[in-house]
Amino acid sequence: MPTTAVEPVPTAGTVVSLRLALLAIAGAAALSGCYNDRGGVEPYSDRRLPAVRITGPDQSCIPLMQARESIVRDDRTIDFMAGTGRRGWRNVLPHSCPGLGFERGFSYETSLTQLCSTDIIRVLDRTGGDLRPGAACGLGTFTPVEFPRR
Repeated sequence: MPTTAVEPVPTAGTVVSLRLALLAIAGAAALSGCYNDRGGVEPYSDRRLPAVRITGPDQSCIPLMQARESIVRDDRTIDFMAGTGRRGWRNVLPHSCPGLGFERGFSYETSLTQLCSTDIIRVLDRTGGDLRPGAACGLGTFTPVEFPRR
């Protein structure tokens, strides 16, 4: 009598476990590029950002009355324009802020007349036509810069 090999039929739990394992491997592979060979996080650098000239040392706070406009460049970079728009500050957040670069808007609350590196911003999520608070992210230090002519 011939014998037939019966292969096990994958169950829903097996398929989910396989998918989770593949996602974990893909996530680990993506994150592996963020670390250098000494175990530290690589400094942030994005060549797509507009070039600026640094005009002074980093500052912990900036006066709100001098920041007339903010421009979100990506998930980690916000440029604060002052006065005529040629000078201002570049703030590189210590960590990526999910949705910031896509939504290009944020809110903050402060009882002071300045915005500081210890303050938290909230991404403004425009899902469904309403403005809702999104991810909460800490600011970095403010680097005084001069922007190129537009």
